[in-house]
Amino acid sequence: MKKLLATLLFVSTSVFAAQGESVSYQVNGEEYEGFYMAPKKGAPLILMVHDWDGLTAYEKKRVGMLTDEGYAVFAADLFGKDVRPTETEEKKKLTGALYQDKEKMLGLLDGALEKAASLGAKADNTVAMGYCFGGTAVLEMARSGAGMKAYVTFHGGLKTPEGADYAKTKGKVLVFHGGGDTSVTMADFADLSTALEASNVDSEMIVYSGAPHGFTVEGSDRYQAAADQKSWARFVEFLAEIK
Repeated sequence: MKKLLATLLFVSTSVFAAQGESVSYQVNGEEYEGFYMAPKKGAPLILMVHDWDGLTAYEKKRVGMLTDEGYAVFAADLFGKDVRPTETEEKKKLTGALYQDKEKMLGLLDGALEKAASLGAKADNTVAMGYCFGGTAVLEMARSGAGMKAYVTFHGGLKTPEGADYAKTKGKVLVFHGGGDTSVTMADFADLSTALEASNVDSEMIVYSGAPHGFTVEGSDRYQAAADQKSWARFVEFLAEIK
């Protein structure tokens, strides 16, 4: 009986540990709501940054996929609790405000990391990754000199702001880009490669021929299964290499 109870307790604990939870937190007195999932205590942390739709079911699905690989994941909220824009103009307004206020953007990312640490995540052993707008934010983190182990962007904005560079960057940079992306061009891709090389940043940059902007967003008319599957497989492999 004791053995059975111990087994049931283990199963119960394992199931509980694998459940994601919405997490409310404050940054500079404002309310935000992230999403956290961890397979076990002390698992390597991944900080995930959403696209310009805000933190939605898409990111939460990706959080679960990474947890299945053995990682704790905190999906940050950069827009604010219950702020999940549906109209293009509102999305442009929210992202534009953060592009113009890099200090606030970085402060929100730091606040998310602090919250993850308070939940038991190993925030000193973190990979930052993001989609579209989130990928742009992750590269801003890289330029700031944040102490991440690596920075990964999926179909994110790649332009380096005027006067900025990657001289302070610590950690590796991994870029997944669509060759058919008309929003972020191959010229942007090449310029980023040049900037990373100029600062001796350990980087890997991959292009998927014909893949449009947002090629990982399943269910949308931009989705390209081959590019999504190949980029995800390489991402998981990359994480294992630097674990």
